Amino acid sequence: MFDFGLDFYQGKKVLVTGHTGFKGTWMCAMLLQAEAQVTGYALEAPTKPSIYELSGIDARINSVIGDIRDLEHLQKVFDEVQPEIVIHMAAQPIVRESYRNPVYTYEVNVMGTVNVLECVRTHSCVRSFVNVTTDKVYLNKEWEWGYREDEELNGYDPYSNSKSCSELVTSSYRNSFFSGPEGKDEDQAYTTAISTVRAGNVIGGGDFAADRIVPDCIRAALEGREIIVRNPYSTRPYQHVLEPVAVYLMIAARQYGNRDYEGSYNVGPDETDCYTTGELVTLFCEKWNQATGGNVTWKEEYDGGPHEANFLKLDCSRLKRAYGWKPVWNVEKTMEMIVEWTVAYRDGKSVEQMMEKQLREFLG
Repeated sequence: MFDFGLDFYQGKKVLVTGHTGFKGTWMCAMLLQAEAQVTGYALEAPTKPSIYELSGIDARINSVIGDIRDLEHLQKVFDEVQPEIVIHMAAQPIVRESYRNPVYTYEVNVMGTVNVLECVRTHSCVRSFVNVTTDKVYLNKEWEWGYREDEELNGYDPYSNSKSCSELVTSSYRNSFFSGPEGKDEDQAYTTAISTVRAGNVIGGGDFAADRIVPDCIRAALEGREIIVRNPYSTRPYQHVLEPVAVYLMIAARQYGNRDYEGSYNVGPDETDCYTTGELVTLFCEKWNQATGGNVTWKEEYDGGPHEANFLKLDCSRLKRAYGWKPVWNVEKTMEMIVEWTVAYRDGKSVEQMMEKQLREFLG
C-alpha cells in the first residue's frame, strides 16, 4: 500500500476548518488514527442526520463552533491553539445552493478564505497550510482531456466561481506574504508552506447532503423508491472521500519540511474511473442489490434546474510525479465501500467502528 506519511502527524497540532461536514469528519477520523492533536472550527453539522454526530468525533477532538466569516473569533482560536498545520475545508459546497444564495456562497468561500489566510499570516506557529478547493475551479471548455493546474480558472456557477476566487486569494497571499525561501516582509519572517488542492467529485459513506447524486441514490434505496437522475450523461471524476483526504495530509506533511512541494495540485481518479452519472448510478444499483437482495432501479427525469457541466476530467500527473502517488481504490471498490457503510448505518451498527475499519483497509 502507498505510504501517505501519516506518522508525521503524531502529536502535531492540526486545525481543520469545516470539520463538522462530510469530508471534514473523515479528515478528523484519519488525523485521530494518526494520533494528531485535532482542533476543528466550523458551523454546526450541516445535515440531519450527519456523519459527524453519528461518528462521535465531537468527543475526541477540540471542537469549536464558529463561522469563518468571523475573523475576530477565528483569530482567538488561532491564539489559543497555536496550530502547526491548517487544513481549510469550510465552504458552502453545493452548486444548486449557490444559485439560491450567491452572496452567502461568496462570503463563505472567498472572504472565509481571506480570514483563514489572515490568521495564518499573523501566526508564525503555522508551518503548513492547505486550501481545499474543487475540480470546478477551471473554465470548463467541455473538452475530452483532463485539466492541468496551469489552465484558466473561471468557474461557471457561483459555487465554482467562488472557489476559483479562493484559489486566486491563496495565490495572492502566497506571493505577497510568503514568497521566497523565508517569505520575509518588513516585520516578520514567514516560513509557511502553502498549497491548494483541487479535488474531483468526492463520494463515500456518510454523505447526507442534498442535491448530490450518491446521497440521492442512498435516500431512494433506503426508502424503497426509484432513483431520479437529472443528467445521466455528464462525466465526472468520482473518487472515494479518503483519496483526497489522504492527499491533503500528505501534501501538508511533505511541504512542512520542504517548500519545494508547495503549489497547486489536482487529485482525482485515473481516467478509466471517470464515469457518467448514469453509469455511476447503475453501479450503485448493482452493488446495493447484491448486498441487500433489493431491486433498486433508476430513471432519467430532468427537473429544469440550473446549468451543469457535461464533461469534466482532471489531469493528476503533477501530483503523481511530485509524490509518486496513485489512487488506492477504483470506483467499483469505492461503491462497495459506500454500500457497506450505508448498510451498517441502516442496521444500527457502530458508525465509528465502520469508519475505523474502512480507514484501516484504505491505509493498509
